[in-house]
Amino acid sequence: MTSPHDIIIKPIITEDSMDKMEDNKYSFKVAVDANKSEIKKAVEAIFDVKVVKVNTMNMKGKKKRVGQHVGRTSDWKKAIVTLTEDSKAIEFFEGM
Repeated sequence: MTSPHDIIIKPIITEDSMDKMEDNKYSFKVAVDANKSEIKKAVEAIFDVKVVKVNTMNMKGKKKRVGQHVGRTSDWKKAIVTLTEDSKAIEFFEGM
């Protein structure tokens, strides 16, 4: 059994994700093999909130180049978690 901290890797803090916080939507980088129900349970366990919906998307890695060497960053998975109306806000994002 995986730990909730193994599923939720880090929060995504961008201008777009800050705008979505007004609608109780929070963005996270999650494990590539995690499914929606695992992500929901992990967010509820870590932050003590109620989750209504989880949207996931697979993000492709970008090409990077240093001199003549060309490589790629790794692919990753992004989850947008929607909280219930009566749920408290995630405290991690409060000071942003």
